[in-house]
Amino acid sequence: MALTLEIVTPEARVYSGPIDTVVIPTVMGEIGILPGHIPLITQMTEGELRVTKDGKVQILVVGTGFAQIDGDKVSVLAEPAIALEKIDEHAVETALQRAQDALKAKDALEPAEIERLESVVRFSVAQLTVKRRGR
Repeated sequence: MALTLEIVTPEARVYSGPIDTVVIPTVMGEIGILPGHIPLITQMTEGELRVTKDGKVQILVVGTGFAQIDGDKVSVLAEPAIALEKIDEHAVETALQRAQDALKAKDALEPAEIERLESVVRFSVAQLTVKRRGR
């Protein structure tokens, strides 16, 4: 019996198909999902999402969002999500530096902008960590 995984961002469907297992980064730590998992809705945090299918592991980096497990269907709604092989280290480092520079003027920023920039920092750090570990 297989799981069906769907990962959706505001821009696109990033992944859709049958899998064997998935490990999801949540605010309470990583959780592993196998077929027959109990129903669950959980809040995700920036980090590494690991999909196993036919003995091969595919790694994606996801941002904040939610995961819902219902029967053998896993739905992931993430603000950003990117496959490991599509991460451009230079572009991520540039985005990280811009966000960090903008946060230096925190007093002049609206709270929503501060949260957005902090989210960019966290997602960028997660991408770099996963990409560099994969070397």
